[in-house]
Amino acid sequence: MKINSSTYIIVLLLLFVQVSFGQKAVSKEILGQILEQSTSVEAVNIINNTTQITAVSDANGMFSIVVKEGDVLVFSAVNLEGFKRRITADDMNLSLLQIKMTAKEVELKEVVVNENANITAENLGIIPYGQKKYTAAERKVYTATSTSVDKILNKISGRTAMLKKEVNVEKKEMLFRKMEYLFDENYYTDRLKIPEADIKGFQLYCVDDAEFAVSLNTKNKTMSMFLITDLARKYLTILENEK
Repeated sequence: MKINSSTYIIVLLLLFVQVSFGQKAVSKEILGQILEQSTSVEAVNIINNTTQITAVSDANGMFSIVVKEGDVLVFSAVNLEGFKRRITADDMNLSLLQIKMTAKEVELKEVVVNENANITAENLGIIPYGQKKYTAAERKVYTATSTSVDKILNKISGRTAMLKKEVNVEKKEMLFRKMEYLFDENYYTDRLKIPEADIKGFQLYCVDDAEFAVSLNTKNKTMSMFLITDLARKYLTILENEK
């Protein structure tokens, strides 16, 4: 039996179509589990980008979804970085497809502590209200004179006098810092007419004045400016007499 050329072409086309259908990717429902490090993750959304089929992981991170080789699954959750997985032939043959996702890094905003927030040890209940607050030097004096035996021994050794001197030095240092905050160097030279070389000596003269020290400690800038003008006049007279 002779086969003409047209019949031969038709047979070849039929064979090609049959092979093509035989090689077409087959869809299959696969089982998977989502992990973040070693912890299963619940409520992760899964979508097949090709078919738009969706699924959600359960409390054990498990999910099932219909896919075929070449499909792309997209995984997303609020607290996790987005993840995509292209399904391979090996994936189709797995009994359980494990997907490992990564937690999102949350960048904290800068926290600014309001210095007027009035957050103190008293407000937090750490110490009772109205309790005296001691500086480091004052605590040393209190410890050195807390019992009658300590008072006698430390008085004999002179330690108490030394510690009280530390307290006075510390208080003066605090007053110096407050003066530096209130008055810059130009204020002394331009406004008060204090020679630059005598500024430190004038500051020491000021902090020794009880009334001026009170104005600094109470943050009464107006009073401090009024008093320092009179102190400058007196100090300049002392300098003039020393010449």
